[in-house]
Amino acid sequence: MSYQVFARKYRPATFADVLGQDHVVRTLRNAIEQNRLAHAYLFVGPRGTGKTSTARIFAKALNGPGGPKVDFDPNDPVCIQIAEGTSLDVVEIDGASNNGVDEVRALRESVNYAPMHGKFKIYYIDEVHMLTNQAFNALLKTLEEPPPHVKFIFATTEVHKILPTILSRCQRFDLRPIPTEIIAQHLQHIASQEGVVLEQAAAWAIAKGADGGMRDAQSMLDQLVAFCGNQITEPDVLNIFGFTSRETIASLCEAIFEKQTAAALQIIQREASTGRDVSQLLHELIGAMRAIIVAKVDPHAPNEGIPRDIWQKLLDSAKSCKPDRLLAVIDVLADTEGRMKWANNRRLHLELGVIKAIQVVGEARISDIIHVLASSAGQFSESIPARNLVNSGPEVAQPVVENTIPVPVATMAEPEAPLPVEAPALPKAASPKQLDPFATLDAMIDSAEDRPDLPPPPPAPAAPVLQAPAAAPVAKEPAREVDDFHKDPLIQKALEIFSGKIVTP
Repeated sequence: MSYQVFARKYRPATFADVLGQDHVVRTLRNAIEQNRLAHAYLFVGPRGTGKTSTARIFAKALNGPGGPKVDFDPNDPVCIQIAEGTSLDVVEIDGASNNGVDEVRALRESVNYAPMHGKFKIYYIDEVHMLTNQAFNALLKTLEEPPPHVKFIFATTEVHKILPTILSRCQRFDLRPIPTEIIAQHLQHIASQEGVVLEQAAAWAIAKGADGGMRDAQSMLDQLVAFCGNQITEPDVLNIFGFTSRETIASLCEAIFEKQTAAALQIIQREASTGRDVSQLLHELIGAMRAIIVAKVDPHAPNEGIPRDIWQKLLDSAKSCKPDRLLAVIDVLADTEGRMKWANNRRLHLELGVIKAIQVVGEARISDIIHVLASSAGQFSESIPARNLVNSGPEVAQPVVENTIPVPVATMAEPEAPLPVEAPALPKAASPKQLDPFATLDAMIDSAEDRPDLPPPPPAPAAPVLQAPAAAPVAKEPAREVDDFHKDPLIQKALEIFSGKIVTP
């Protein structure tokens, strides 16, 4: 038998073999056990996440001996034919090469024929988004009301290209990218089956490079076995696929946090000179920054495969960088990644992006200024009382009550005329009708204190020393009038604005 690659040799054969898609497997198993089978299914997900494998397993469960049943025998001849794509009852169609109206018309004619061996006639269309709009429209009626023995299974990586009328006639299953830990564990299982010694760091590096795709990880492992033999280490993975070591990424992150521009540029120069892909370097740098900001929000978050000692050192260097600053750094790096896709000199854009990220870390932001002002305001309010922060002028004389010695008004010094000042502007958000027209004098003074542009009021005149005659009898006289403070232009303007009046006891 000819050599079979790992991606085909270790393809899932049963529901238990499907990794990282528990939500899809559970729904399909329950549908089979409860006999709630729909007539059309749509599998959506990135490449290498198990769309075709899940469709074939579902077809085995439907058309296997004694089916539909969940616990079928994958070694049964019918199941083997379905797995190899040679079953007459399971028709696999490539949507990229059979995307016209004529192909759909042929399919509509064939659905009327009964299955040969199994219970259902299953049509599996891969990359269904490649069908034209005319082909989709020709399929609508058959897809909505197919014969009882017909099941449709569609798979796509670009669901946004499928017509909404098709989506509404299918049960949709979104297959997620497989977690890195699950891929690394499965690679270790394949290596043990093949008699290959695979280091844990190397398995993790392959899983990170696969970016959630199990098929990509298996293909990379297959290539590594051909290159390294029975012993695979992390440097072998980095050298073959151009990945960057976790230590290098950590060093670059530390250089950004510590604002060491020269050290960061030296790291980029060293990686570029050894043939590393600078786009992959930036991608891994963004992933490390994302892991750091998640760790700041959730201390129990995973360390993304970075060794514990390096991870702790990286977190210590990022303590001085607040989450909002990290978000700004990620925004700069993401913009750089977008420009690098269409640039010829990608290294130049990476260097410029790292320099901008270092500047973002060191620049003063509006949030920092607000924090400093708030702290200063708190200390200022603790040391100085809230009122009387500025000299508000002489206090208003209170009316004279009974049993007091009368003082002739003529003996008191006349105060100098106050300087004309501009009345305080009324806030836009307030309306004169909404304010209390009978505001007290203290409220008016407080409002005047908030005007730093007003000139200080004249100093209070020295109060004369008054002596009452010894033999003068105490006479009961009416209280004298309040000082004419209301004649001040500021008070007059305030009364005009607020429609107020002077109230005397």
